[in-house]
Amino acid sequence: MSEPIIEQSQVLPYAYPLDDFYAQQGMTLPPIDSVDGSELPEPYKSLLVHGNDMTPTLESYHGGHIHVTVMRRQTRGDFYYREVVLMRDTDDAPVEFGAIKINLGFFPTLARQDILSERLPLGRILAERKIKHASRPRAYLRIQSDDFINKALQMEGEHTLYGRRNTLWTPENKSLAEIVEILPIEPRA
Repeated sequence: MSEPIIEQSQVLPYAYPLDDFYAQQGMTLPPIDSVDGSELPEPYKSLLVHGNDMTPTLESYHGGHIHVTVMRRQTRGDFYYREVVLMRDTDDAPVEFGAIKINLGFFPTLARQDILSERLPLGRILAERKIKHASRPRAYLRIQSDDFINKALQMEGEHTLYGRRNTLWTPENKSLAEIVEILPIEPRA
């Protein structure tokens, strides 16, 4: 099966790997703009503009653990791609929608098994398995929600959402994961 052809207008370096999932489904990306982190309103700015992993940030904000619900997944060699919704353990409320490309080749066997079991967020696996890495956001995003994102985040109507494009790096500056992280409207603790 041949790879889908992505129209040049859909290629946004700050939307990868989300744009890849949309292209494979024949869907058009919703409007996404890269914005300065200082332009994000609270609480989005506090939740997104930092060099920390999102899992512990969201767990702290929401006061408890979160888990993964996988919407779509695929493997290409050592790369594992998935679209996920992170949900609060207490009430299954969505706290983030994301698309991620993970380089499984840089993870030890047990961490790889954890990732492929699709239960725990990557940030918790990194912490529990004590995998050294750095989180370096590349862009902050303003997104107009579409039907797909609305369904993932259990919303209706058009909304301006905020997120970030992040890369997790090994100590040797090799990419562990590339992530688009989008928060729902009015994230509540």
